[in-house]
Amino acid sequence: MSVRKLVLILAMALLSATAVAQISPGPLSRAHQELDGATHCATCHKLGGGEATFKCLECHTEIASGLAAHKGLHFSYGIRPGSSQECAKCHSDHNGLDFPIIKWDTKNFDHKQTGYVLEGKHAGLECKKCHTPEHISPSVRPLIKMKDLNRSFIGVAETCATCHKDQHSGRLGPDCAHCHNFNDWENVAGTFDHSKTRYPLTGLHAPVKCDKCHTSGPDHQPRYLGIPFSKCDDCHSDPHKGSFANKSCQTCHTTSGWKRVIGAELNQNFDHSKTKYPLLGKHQTVECIACHAKGDFKKPLVFAKCMNCHQDAHNGQFVKRTDGGECASCHDVNGWKPSKFDVKAHASSKYPLEGKHAKLECAQCHIAKGKDTLYKVKFSRCLDCHHDEHQTQFAASPWLNQCEKCHTLDVFKPPPFAPAKHKQTRFPLNNGHLAVLCSDCHKPASAFASASLLPASVAAQAEPFAEPASYRTTAVYHFQDLSCTTCHKDPHRGQFSERMKALRGDGTPAGCEACHSTKSWTDLTRFDHDRTKFALLGAHRAVACIDCHKPPNLETKLIDVDFTQAPTKCEECHSDIHGRQFARAEGITPCADCHNTAKWKPSLFDHDKRTQFALAGAHKNVRCASCHKLFRDVEGKQVLFYKPTPKDCKDCHGADPKFQPKS
Repeated sequence: MSVRKLVLILAMALLSATAVAQISPGPLSRAHQELDGATHCATCHKLGGGEATFKCLECHTEIASGLAAHKGLHFSYGIRPGSSQECAKCHSDHNGLDFPIIKWDTKNFDHKQTGYVLEGKHAGLECKKCHTPEHISPSVRPLIKMKDLNRSFIGVAETCATCHKDQHSGRLGPDCAHCHNFNDWENVAGTFDHSKTRYPLTGLHAPVKCDKCHTSGPDHQPRYLGIPFSKCDDCHSDPHKGSFANKSCQTCHTTSGWKRVIGAELNQNFDHSKTKYPLLGKHQTVECIACHAKGDFKKPLVFAKCMNCHQDAHNGQFVKRTDGGECASCHDVNGWKPSKFDVKAHASSKYPLEGKHAKLECAQCHIAKGKDTLYKVKFSRCLDCHHDEHQTQFAASPWLNQCEKCHTLDVFKPPPFAPAKHKQTRFPLNNGHLAVLCSDCHKPASAFASASLLPASVAAQAEPFAEPASYRTTAVYHFQDLSCTTCHKDPHRGQFSERMKALRGDGTPAGCEACHSTKSWTDLTRFDHDRTKFALLGAHRAVACIDCHKPPNLETKLIDVDFTQAPTKCEECHSDIHGRQFARAEGITPCADCHNTAKWKPSLFDHDKRTQFALAGAHKNVRCASCHKLFRDVEGKQVLFYKPTPKDCKDCHGADPKFQPKS
């Protein structure tokens, strides 16, 4: 066979395979097997138009019916009614005979997507409990193409009767959910509203079980219709055995309780005000049998005193009073509370209420404990009622925890503790301290850096501990150490510790007052610079501290200055204005050779001893600048240079005959 014939045969085979592929992309699934073959394409596809168009709903009318009704799983996926274009997204075909065209995961399926949420006991049921051929609606059954209806999940009606038997045989309508719920069939309390019936349940009728009233009828089923309810004795027997035959039960009783009677109705028939004891105030609301035991209205009652009926709620605390503790002294029939025992009445007791005490509620002193509430309480000392806010700081003499020495009944804070009283303490207030707020010094224990500064009663509070947080807020009034640094931070960080340890005349350390005073922090008259390594003499006495004691970081205050590093030599503060003309071998110009601290000018320079040109005669009165006129530029500044300076007469006086040397 020639090569040309072989190529022609291969080309024809290739064209044939391509044509078949263009007609069918592959075999159909088993469900659509009968539609396989090129002659059935138009059954599922619309031909022409370029874009693939499907006709799924023309065959699957059960799905089309649900979409048209806007119901079911497929509608929840957003498929448009009448459209088959979205079907292929889930149900692709032409993938082979055994390809599963329906992928169904019943274990993880969210039933809410069908439009019917599985609630309560429905949630745990197997699919086949509901989805059976018997439960498929007759109207949907003809539309389902699936031959084996056991495999179909479509067409189950949502009504309860689809699966459940109607226990009421249609007597109460088809809507079971009107009374029942999905969690408990027998519990209708949360669903059925009896108030919408002709007989709303009120009072004690509400908790009665249904079968107490809805008894079985001839069919042995509970009756829900035709039950008489117009009169109480339709259900209840008459305990009065016909004694009140001319009156209905409602004349005296209500559904809230058999033993509760209607006072208004009784008042129409019985006027208690005509008895020896008219009912007033709260007594009008008391049940009859509360006083007339067992309903015996003929038995005489004792009522002269409250305690004839009422027990002594105060357990005899007031029996020694002249009235024997009669309740009416403090209470009346309008109400047990509030008591009539007011501030004015309290003034007749051993403890009249004054100041802030007059505004207190009774229960703030007489702690409410029911019948155990005490009204005879201690009151001789403030601490009988009040907590020691100062944590025993004033327990010792002379205070003895007598709050009234600092506080009054009108106000606790701020106490009227005047500076005159402060003079009686170990720390009299003077000068600047007089203007300081109490709270600036008397801070909580936790605000102090060292517990050693504090009294023992509050020292532990400065450290972390497991006591109630309120203790840490106790203000400190007694200090072990009364030096300045107890309250004030040492801004000099111990630079003057030795000076501060020096003792004063009274034997106490001088502290900050070695240099400062309470008049003003900037008052440094007590600081003697002459006792330092650099005594201030002459013009130095007028120099501001900050001019020598330079603050770091371009600061403008002396707080962070290291005073020990201040310069002590002239050249360490002053620049060399002579341009190093007089510098020695080490490059330092000794200013003190010519100047002193009294003043810079005139100089102490000895022209006769230190130069080769002694000043004699008229030269003694000549100004320096008349001879020394040489200026040179040094680092951008004009500096007067003293060398070289002319020594011959003619260098200064020229050819003037008067200044020529004699021959």
